[in-house]
Amino acid sequence: MSDHDSSELFDFEDGNGPIPAKRHINPDGTVGGWVAHTATVANTVYVGYDAWVFGDARVFDKARVFDKARIFGTAQVFDNAQVFGNAQVFDNVRIFGNARVYDHVLVFDNAWVFGNARAFGNAQVFDVARVFGNAWFGGDTKVTRKLWFPIRSE
Repeated sequence: MSDHDSSELFDFEDGNGPIPAKRHINPDGTVGGWVAHTATVANTVYVGYDAWVFGDARVFDKARVFDKARIFGTAQVFDNAQVFGNAQVFDNVRIFGNARVYDHVLVFDNAWVFGNARAFGNAQVFDVARVFGNAWFGGDTKVTRKLWFPIRSE
């Protein structure tokens, strides 16, 4: 179909097979990535052509999801947050403020990354971790449990 407002079937490679989805139309009018009909992406959001948003995920405000980033489950990305590279954000995660999640980072379970925090490299943030402020972490860092303070690890 050439009408980007209508449904097509797309396989998000999550084991559910092809489901109704459409390409997001970005605020600048460019055609963006795939968004499942079960997910919510505001018209103020930029979704790069190769990015996917599916499940019950929500992306809103002026958030940006691009490159081959994946947002799914019940994850929420909002404010001016950016998720890009090959990052995956899923489960009941919140990414917000001016946070940046990129490279091959995984953020899952009930973790939050917010403020001016940066997660990069092969880092993982999970469980009920809260990473915020000006925290930077990368490499193979794993942030878990009840970490409730800003850190900086490169």
